[in-house]
Amino acid sequence: MPMKLTQKVAVALLRMKFRLLGIFSKEKAARKAVQLFCTPQLRNDREHPPLFKESEKLNFEYNGMTVYGYRWNHPAKWKVLILHGFNSSVINFEQYVQPLVHKGYEVLAFDAPAHGKSGGDIITAPLYQNMIIYINEHYGPVHSFIAHSLGGLALTLAMERIKHDQSTRLVLIAPATESVTALDNFFTFLKIKDEKIKRRFDELIVEMTGRPLSWFSITRAMQHIDARVLWVHDEDDLITPVSDTLKIKEQNYPGLQFVITHGLGHRRIYRDKDVMKSIVNFL
Repeated sequence: MPMKLTQKVAVALLRMKFRLLGIFSKEKAARKAVQLFCTPQLRNDREHPPLFKESEKLNFEYNGMTVYGYRWNHPAKWKVLILHGFNSSVINFEQYVQPLVHKGYEVLAFDAPAHGKSGGDIITAPLYQNMIIYINEHYGPVHSFIAHSLGGLALTLAMERIKHDQSTRLVLIAPATESVTALDNFFTFLKIKDEKIKRRFDELIVEMTGRPLSWFSITRAMQHIDARVLWVHDEDDLITPVSDTLKIKEQNYPGLQFVITHGLGHRRIYRDKDVMKSIVNFL
C-alpha cells in the first residue's frame, strides 16, 4: 500500500536520524535500532466489537505488566488459543470466534504485550513465547492454536517447551519464519548499511535474550514440533516472504500441510473466507 505524504516525511526523517546517529555513535545507533525493532508503531485499541463485549474478560500480571484477554464457551473439553501478529490485536480475529465455538471449542484470545489493551511498550519473541506458555499453564491445557505473523514465531518457540503430540493442532498464518529476514528488511527500510551498527545490534540481542537472532527461527524450531500443522502463506506477502516458507516445505515434515494463496498479502489472508474455512475445518 503506497505511503501517504506524511508517512513519507516521517520515514525520511527517521532515516536521517539514524544516519546522523551512526556518524556520531555506533553504540547509540544500534541501541536505538533495537528499541525501534521491538516497539510496535501502532496500538489497535479501538472500541471492541459486540462479540468481545459479550466475552468473559480475563487478565493477569506478567513481567511487570497487565495482559488482557477474552474467553468464550467456558468450560469446554477442547481449547483453542488465538495469537495475533506485530502491530495487531486479537479483535482482528473476531470472525473466527463463533465458528470455533460452534465446533465445540472454548476460545481464548489475549493481546500480546504492547498491543491492544495489554500493557508494556515493547514486544520480543521470548516475551511473547513465555506469555503463551503462561496461558497454557493457567488457562489450558490448550489443544489447538491459531497464530499470525510474529504470533506464529512465538508459538513455535513455545511449543518446544509445551508438552504436545500429534493430536495437537497448530495453524500458522503468514508466520515470521526467520527473524534474520525480518531484521534484514528492517535495516533495508531504514537504509542502515553500516556493518559495525549491525554487528552491535546482534550483540545487543544476545545480551537481551541470551540467544543470537538466528536462533529465533521457525525453521530451527520445527525440528522439535510433533503437532499437526496447517501453514497458510501468500505468494505476495511483503512482510514475511514466502521464500523462507518454501525452504521448510521442501523438508516434507509429516503432519505439515501447506496452503499457498495468491494476491492476499500479509493481512488480508486471515480475513479471506476460503482461508477461514480451511482453518476451521482443519481444527
